[in-house]
Amino acid sequence: MSDLVPLGKTKVNVSRLGVGVMTWGAGNKTYGGSGGPEEEVKAVDTCLASGVNFFDTAEMYGLGKSELSLGVATKGKDAMIATKFLPWWPSRPFRTTGTLPKALEKSLERLGRDRVELYQIHFPVFWMSIPRLMNRMAQAVDAGKIRAVGVSNYSADQMRLAHRVLAEKGIPLASNQVQYSLLDREPEDNGVLDACRELGVALIAYMPLASGALTGKYSKDNRPQDSMRRVYVPYFRKKNFERVDALVSQLREIGEDYGKSPAQVALRWLIQQESVIPIPGIKNSAQAKEVAGALTFSLSSDEVEELSEESLAKKP
Repeated sequence: MSDLVPLGKTKVNVSRLGVGVMTWGAGNKTYGGSGGPEEEVKAVDTCLASGVNFFDTAEMYGLGKSELSLGVATKGKDAMIATKFLPWWPSRPFRTTGTLPKALEKSLERLGRDRVELYQIHFPVFWMSIPRLMNRMAQAVDAGKIRAVGVSNYSADQMRLAHRVLAEKGIPLASNQVQYSLLDREPEDNGVLDACRELGVALIAYMPLASGALTGKYSKDNRPQDSMRRVYVPYFRKKNFERVDALVSQLREIGEDYGKSPAQVALRWLIQQESVIPIPGIKNSAQAKEVAGALTFSLSSDEVEELSEESLAKKP
């Protein structure tokens, strides 16, 4: 069940599930950091052995530390790498579209690669023209620096514009990376998912486990200890735990029939959505093995529908 699929209408073939490495790299303290260099290498090897070949990072993550670490862990291995251009930078808050080529070169240098499979614009910003950005991306494709063009956090209209500009140059828009999970169904409401399907664009789902809320590890009496999640992630506020607990209970019940965890069932629900590729974050090889387990079974259509309905119940 770990067969590769094209990333949108491109010739880049990736696994139906990828992984995010935001926390990787020495000195990267995001969400407590990763398990260290050895665990990062083991995590990559575990992913590849399990049929997961798609790894997502960004220059923003640890200000380059994640890219550096992923580059070391994937050196000489058949991995599909995605990274992102950030429209601002600490030393230059307001970048211009003209800074994209140099930023890409820096990312490639940190990753230790001549090209990446997917390069994405991390966020849309008012001071950068989408057509100009897509022209820069097209130039990078022509130069052989990137194989596919993606965007992230783009609205349906912004995505359509990017798609149209690239199409004029004979280049497909490969993907739009947005937040999507059983607890965050916004791409279904704001038109992004429909636009992806209409245009043949992959929806790369970040935070597919809702920052851990869908793993079953937490409850209203056992909330995450790190302040970032406790304060900024709405699923961990006590008033929302009734909905979370009900959904996790159903995930656990369905998982028992397959010998799978709530997290694996939640990821499988996304995998079985048309055009969707989830990228759960991992810190170590144990987490890599856990998420890869979502590729080894299938939910029935009734189970997919039941989870869809339960996830909307008690929605704020």
